[in-house]
Amino acid sequence: MSTWNNRGGDESAAEVLFEFTQIGPQMRIAAIDVKTSTEVVVIAPASASRADMQSLALGKLKLRLRAAGRSS
Repeated sequence: MSTWNNRGGDESAAEVLFEFTQIGPQMRIAAIDVKTSTEVVVIAPASASRADMQSLALGKLKLRLRAAGRSS
């Protein structure tokens, strides 16, 4: 599990947890917004870079939060 935060001194900014689980040739990446407990899951090839996988999951989480009106 890894953590990403966008605080930069702003305590109201997002903190996101990432969970990576390999399932055969694929990787399941869960991104969880700590403040709202909102979770999204993406599936990517296990051969993709960890940074790309994390970026994909974070993008989906940001879209979900924006759609729910909880953008952090």
